[in-house]
Amino acid sequence: MQDKIDGHRLDGKIALVTGASRGIGAAIARRLASEGATVACMARTLDPDPRYEGTLRDTVEMIASNGGQAAPFKADLSSADDRKKLIDDVHAELGPIDILVNNAAVTFLLPIDSFPEKRFKLMIETQVWGAIDLAQQVIPDMRQRGSGWILNISSRAAVKPVGPPFEAWFATGNSSVYGLCKAALERVSLGMAAELYADNIAVNTLAPWDNVITPGAGAHDLLEGFVIESEEIIAQAALELCSGQPKRLTGRVAYSQALLAEMGISPQALTGGPFP
Repeated sequence: MQDKIDGHRLDGKIALVTGASRGIGAAIARRLASEGATVACMARTLDPDPRYEGTLRDTVEMIASNGGQAAPFKADLSSADDRKKLIDDVHAELGPIDILVNNAAVTFLLPIDSFPEKRFKLMIETQVWGAIDLAQQVIPDMRQRGSGWILNISSRAAVKPVGPPFEAWFATGNSSVYGLCKAALERVSLGMAAELYADNIAVNTLAPWDNVITPGAGAHDLLEGFVIESEEIIAQAALELCSGQPKRLTGRVAYSQALLAEMGISPQALTGGPFP
């Protein structure tokens, strides 16, 4: 954990959190803002979706109402043009990005024997190449400033199924392609951590071991047999990975509860604004 020196831990830092309308992304955005970061909150739409609870504007307003700083940015991360425009717009409005949290994902839990190629390509583009592309675009500023933090949000689905017999979720959850994307993200993150170590840029992945309470989680609501983990836990773990010393806390495939236990840290309540 990085010690506070003056003020809050992330004073003066610019953070970009993708998929920040609700759930894990919104929780991480609020936690980073509570430590003084100015947070660029990104999602595919600014407006309410009748299927889900929470919008990008809600996240930004919640941060602002608690004294934090945030701004909304709309982008479709499956589009290379949108990804470039997103980084350009954040840079122009807020400044160079110190912290990148790749949380946004498009997920289809479908049987592997009939998985459509179009949806496969969409998941790879959004979850894997999109994350790499955004990292490529922010690395030059991080390198110039002598530090940076890149956090890629993963999942228990990346874990190799062990069997036979196989755990029920792996056998019936139709998670083969989803697991492939998250496993790829974990492996490329480890490679990035090694390549960027000399530049003082930390790269880690973070996942909840248990299911997170996420309003409008869509397909994830279908998963059974998971213990519920609060958003405060993964948000706190994300803060630690986005503020630690890059030469020490990098190259981790981390699970939120285990990471906090290792560091002897308890999660703090989410507010969205700097704590007194």
